[in-house]
Amino acid sequence: MAVVRAEMAGKVLEVCVAQGDAVSEDQDLVIIESMKMQIPVGSPQDGTVQKVFVAADQFLNEGDPIVELS
Repeated sequence: MAVVRAEMAGKVLEVCVAQGDAVSEDQDLVIIESMKMQIPVGSPQDGTVQKVFVAADQFLNEGDPIVELS
């Protein structure tokens, strides 16, 4: 299992996946706004979303978990 974590602090603008979704490598998982820029967070691998830790409008700190993949 892989846990995708926030690489920087910011606000979650959009959650693009849900638990149980199949994802491809580089597919957008969430969109984060940081420093007035929209930053997509892509999947590091093909897999299935086991858990989504975030919701829209939530603030993330660097290192916070976003999604767990298997």
